[in-house]
Amino acid sequence: MRFGLFIPQGWRHDLVGIDPSEQWETMRSLARYADTTAAGEGLPGDAPAFESVWVYDHFHTVPEPSTEATHEAWSLMAAFAASTERVRLGQMCTCMAYRNPAYLAKVAATVDTISGGRTEMGIGAGWYEHEWRAYGYGFPTAGDRLAALDEGVQIMASMWREGSSTFHGSYYSTDGALCYPQPLQHGAGDGVGPSIPLWIAGGGEKKTLRTAAKYAQYTNFDGSPEGFAHKSSVLEAHCTDVGRDFGEITRSGNYNVIIGADDAAVRDRLAWAEDHYRRVVPAKADGEIESLRNGPLVGTPEQIVETLTTLQGLGMEYAITYFPDAAYDRASLELFTREVVPALQG
Repeated sequence: MRFGLFIPQGWRHDLVGIDPSEQWETMRSLARYADTTAAGEGLPGDAPAFESVWVYDHFHTVPEPSTEATHEAWSLMAAFAASTERVRLGQMCTCMAYRNPAYLAKVAATVDTISGGRTEMGIGAGWYEHEWRAYGYGFPTAGDRLAALDEGVQIMASMWREGSSTFHGSYYSTDGALCYPQPLQHGAGDGVGPSIPLWIAGGGEKKTLRTAAKYAQYTNFDGSPEGFAHKSSVLEAHCTDVGRDFGEITRSGNYNVIIGADDAAVRDRLAWAEDHYRRVVPAKADGEIESLRNGPLVGTPEQIVETLTTLQGLGMEYAITYFPDAAYDRASLELFTREVVPALQG
């Protein structure tokens, strides 16, 4: 199994209390931790525990907008590209409508160049209505958002593989848009030529998973065992329908991790999370706490390994992990690195 690490960027109220002048260093140091730390003993080594670092593409905090910081995703991608050496760099996931797809392809290709070929493109149709309207994007129907996603992915693929795009669709049009430099990476997508791996995120069964079947190298959807198995079967049916080898697509899930050495330590971590959310989002704290408490990866290292082993048996190959307390205390992250990753990484 492969592992990714979400870097706290403020979106989930996970930099609250850290002075703005110190927030970049907090994020950079966690990215460097992933870049340099091996599994097992949690020491620098040649086999990194985390293959990738990730951020969210959002402008306003959740579960409600606030004046707390939410650092912009692609600015962080460029900064991480310049300040790390090994980890791959992803967003889960970029909202197609927030940037013109030709422009987005150009940005991603530039980040790929800065990073030496380590960019991942997570892309989705978007959902956070308050944010859309606040930034003047309106809020199209789900059908329109998903259709625009399909068109945008085609434009990006052409920009990367061919160096240009001419496309006339219902939502986007290009007329000889150039993308130079092209990505440094080769082989994603059609197997030849420059490209960046596409992660199509979301579990919409009629449109999103069909778009994934046509274009994605990676998917990201419901990470619970039951949900993952069901979405996988839907994706497989779409692959059969469009003539795609289901085995070509790596399936991933996102996971909130609450981990402790024993049951008492797990309760302590949950208590910390409850106190944190009751302070920062008192009106919405119950939902946040319930989501963390009932997630698949809550428990001791042994319990979490058991759950991930079950998921691995269902075809989940890539777990992208989020530690709510990472910006304040790395104990949970370090325990996971020492005791969970080595049990599954091989």
